[in-house]
Amino acid sequence: MEALDRKAMLGPKIRRFRTDLGMSQTEMAGEIGISPSYLNLIEHNQRPVTVPLLFKLGQAFDLDLKQFAEDDDAKIVAELAEVFSDPLFRDQPVRPVELQEFAVRSPNAAQAMLRLYHAYRQVWENARHGSAGDGRDPLPDPDQPLSPVEAVRDLHQREANHFPELEEAAEALWKDAKLERNDLFRGLTAYLEREKGIAVKVMPVHVMTDTLRRYDPHGRRILLSEALLPSGRCFQVAAQIAALVHHELIESVVGRLEPADIETRNMLFVALSNYFAGAVLMPYEAFRSSAQELRHDLELLRRRFGASFEQVSHRLTTLQRPGARGIPFFFIRVDAAGNVSKRLNGGGFQFARYGGTCPRWVVHEAFRTPGQVHTQVARMPDDTTFFTIARTLDNAGGWHQQLQPQFAVGLGCEIRDAKHLVYADGLDLPKASGATPVGVSCRLCERLDCSQRAHPPLNRTIRADQHMKKASAFSFEE
Repeated sequence: MEALDRKAMLGPKIRRFRTDLGMSQTEMAGEIGISPSYLNLIEHNQRPVTVPLLFKLGQAFDLDLKQFAEDDDAKIVAELAEVFSDPLFRDQPVRPVELQEFAVRSPNAAQAMLRLYHAYRQVWENARHGSAGDGRDPLPDPDQPLSPVEAVRDLHQREANHFPELEEAAEALWKDAKLERNDLFRGLTAYLEREKGIAVKVMPVHVMTDTLRRYDPHGRRILLSEALLPSGRCFQVAAQIAALVHHELIESVVGRLEPADIETRNMLFVALSNYFAGAVLMPYEAFRSSAQELRHDLELLRRRFGASFEQVSHRLTTLQRPGARGIPFFFIRVDAAGNVSKRLNGGGFQFARYGGTCPRWVVHEAFRTPGQVHTQVARMPDDTTFFTIARTLDNAGGWHQQLQPQFAVGLGCEIRDAKHLVYADGLDLPKASGATPVGVSCRLCERLDCSQRAHPPLNRTIRADQHMKKASAFSFEE
């Protein structure tokens, strides 16, 4: 109910829900015990929707209250802002209030607009990279405008990165296998041996090379690379248990999410197996209560649960169980070049779908001092303020011969939730003094005085002046 508490003006959603049911205002008002005139005021955003009234709606119409939460609208508005920042619309500026009304009043039309723009972007990207000249069709399938990677991210986002079926299965495994936190690897391997007759064997690096886990169905064994850290070994065994023991369950979740194609379906299955593994390493209620007790000290949490920094950070984004929610965190993983390999919106923060992240964001600073936790109070152009923790990751495998990828993760929340994080101690949080001005990405950011800008804003005309040079890489027409 946290999101509902923060957003009480839900008139267009109420009206859309009523019309979808084919009911008049008089009929719906009678069902929930209010006057038709009061319902009319609510639908026109002249009265707020109270939490008790929402509960009455839920009871009267078997309504999932999640559809009235704010995150879906915020995500659509953020994506529409990105769309209308394209130079295509330079001569037709659209105000933020118009985008908000469009998303709330006509969500299907807004989604259609986004789908059309994604298809256009694919055509543009393919043409730019010359895909039309190498025998490939530059036109995207209109039924699959998103890449499989983006599609899986969107499906996770649609579920608020929380899958109760997998949480329940992970909790059942702890009971069935009689797992113990201090000896989790032995418990998981013993369970596989006992229930499935499958052995787990740690193999030398020269045998596994760059493979971290491989299931050998003929030999009835799971091979793990010795390069894996203890947390990685437990995670990989749990992920394989998901694929072997809970195959039908995961397939049912995949079916419920309705991926558009086989490639997305396969990627989604792997992602859900990894979700299950994270839930096994860090059981929901034990992890949530520990996070509160330790005030989200990620180093202590990883030691308590034998997990990696990334595993703990990602797990914090999944704590969305009704009645037992955690802080709504957002999460991102980037490499040293700024490429985004994982991201999840949360707590009101919206990432750009296209392009990288703001160079002022602390997640990029983390590469300068590997292993050290960095913090930042960041203020967006619309004055919303967030608190971010950033740190580089330990290598997944510890061998020397191969070039190891470097990643950093950023974990953040709204400034009002930062008081629950040990990393924010000593900061003047109510005022958020000293906040760093950041943006979503250079192409969408209107901070024209930024000296770290890598790209001009999409909706600005560049001015090249022969007789003046500013600190910023770009100057713009007024």
